[in-house]
Amino acid sequence: MGRPIVTIVGRPNVGKSTLFNRLAGKRIAITEDTPGVTRDRIYAECEWLDNYFTLIDTGGIEPNTTDTIFVQMRKQAEIAIDMADVILFMVDGKEGLTASDKEVAQMLRKSNKEIILICNKIDKFVDEENMYEFYNLGLGDPIAISSAEALGLGDLLDIVISKFSDDSDTAEEENVTKIAVIGKPNAGKSSLINRLVGSDRVIVSNVPGTTRDAIDTEFEKNGKKYTLIDTAGIRKKSKISENIEKYSVVRSYTSVERADVCLLMIDAVDGVTEQDARIAGYAHENGKGMIIVVNKWDLIDKEVKSFKKYIEEVRNKLAYLSYAPILTISALTGQRTNKVMETIEEVMNYRNLRVTTGVLNDIITEAVLMNQPRTVKGKRLKILYATQVSVAPPRFVVFCNDSSIVHFSYVRYIENKIRENFVYNGNPIVIDFKNRGE
Repeated sequence: MGRPIVTIVGRPNVGKSTLFNRLAGKRIAITEDTPGVTRDRIYAECEWLDNYFTLIDTGGIEPNTTDTIFVQMRKQAEIAIDMADVILFMVDGKEGLTASDKEVAQMLRKSNKEIILICNKIDKFVDEENMYEFYNLGLGDPIAISSAEALGLGDLLDIVISKFSDDSDTAEEENVTKIAVIGKPNAGKSSLINRLVGSDRVIVSNVPGTTRDAIDTEFEKNGKKYTLIDTAGIRKKSKISENIEKYSVVRSYTSVERADVCLLMIDAVDGVTEQDARIAGYAHENGKGMIIVVNKWDLIDKEVKSFKKYIEEVRNKLAYLSYAPILTISALTGQRTNKVMETIEEVMNYRNLRVTTGVLNDIITEAVLMNQPRTVKGKRLKILYATQVSVAPPRFVVFCNDSSIVHFSYVRYIENKIRENFVYNGNPIVIDFKNRGE
């Protein structure tokens, strides 16, 4: 069996995301005193006493609602329940037992899964008497915790790991390729993830801003493990009014930092916007592998705008991403989406490519002979030798006589010469000029 999966469920606003963040050890899920903040399943890798497991936070379950988003939230929660080995059913110890709690409990009983009843917001000893009415749910002894105050979490985790089956794989997992899907709202990021994974893993809606959290989806392909990170669309600051959406923007940038490769989703109809350029620039500055994915290509009138002309426009607006491959797809129809994973693998291979010092210096020497550095303040730059110091992204150090006279255009020239020989498709190259002895 694989790694155990622990799912947190309950009606809205009982504190599920606060507990999730506590157990994950960092603020992953957005917590706000507003029902329905967590919409999709949110994943985190957790560990307790050398037992590793996957924790899932779900949107609040509203048993009787016709609201489109809440209906989809319930569907996502039902999928998470079906996936789970252990279910943490959270209730609000301050508010007491509600009709919604009873209906959620009825749904969980049908799952035939290990269920741990958690009575949250028990901040003081005197609050524990509030738990007794929850025995009426017929789910055994409720566990008193306060996720906000971090009370009772150790005892809870002891119970959680005791529920894991003997053949569960609780060992630490190897590294996986992390792929962040970034872009402005409603560009089709969630649709692409669902297409790549082959299931309705993420809520898809034509309402911009549906994805508020950064959502991890783990899957395997051709024997390799991947994690897809669907991020909330990043809007211009002037358009961000809710606190919740401000948190989502921060989470999206954090997702870029976690990723190995970023898929920049561009709406083919809208073209490259200023916001696309801002998001891409952040990924570029952080040294991430980059693939530009132009979605909704099926909506473009090819007679009005040819493929070549469209790509030229994208390149002009994202000139600093000249190294990034461009794919034109339709996540809705599946057109050329099979190329996405192939390109990711290619970008990762180049991302970890190493160049021997001897070959690198032959390239640099030839480049200098073809184009001597210009004289600055009566002093000419002399390149002594170069070496590659790291990968992911590829980073080179060029030792010289005086790094203060290096012009940015010459750095770009050296980069182009390295790329002519080693491509590094989809990856930025970092070149640092240093004085000898530094």
